[in-house]
Amino acid sequence: MKRIALFLVPLIALVALLAVFAFNLNRDPGYVPSVLINKPAPAFSLAKVATLTLPGFDTASLKGQVSVVNVFASWCIPCRDEHPVLEQLKAETGVKFFGINQKDTPENAKKFLDELGNPFDAVGGDGNGRVSIDFGVYGVPETFVVDKNGVIAFKFVGPMSVKAMETVVKPAILKASAAAAS
Repeated sequence: MKRIALFLVPLIALVALLAVFAFNLNRDPGYVPSVLINKPAPAFSLAKVATLTLPGFDTASLKGQVSVVNVFASWCIPCRDEHPVLEQLKAETGVKFFGINQKDTPENAKKFLDELGNPFDAVGGDGNGRVSIDFGVYGVPETFVVDKNGVIAFKFVGPMSVKAMETVVKPAILKASAAAAS
């Protein structure tokens, strides 16, 4: 009886593990649920990045219009990859764009935006990463769509591709805009 139990317990555990893997096989790896969806953006105030002419911003800045908040850093290679897509998104949607410059030096942030372009209306420096943590950021880049009431409507984790922008992020912006209109 003990031999059967010693054989069956690992076999049952293996079958259960395989079932979990099979169930998640077709899931989007970029989808990371956030407990902040449909909740107000956290209370924060970010000073401007010293080397930039753009202002910093705070929670109140996210109210009154649909906006996009992107968490980025100059040292982040995927941030470089997604940057042209952010510029395209800004040009095509016209929504307010806010940048959270996470754990970066002001000089490097300026070089990054000077080199790649600047889609942001305001950029706040998050030197210690506290605001990013409050937003539930797992790692840079991450992008949030915030509705006109300052409520987080959508979260995109990782570098945004053109396909993701068209199929996921733009529809999230349109949905937040439609909700604001009604």
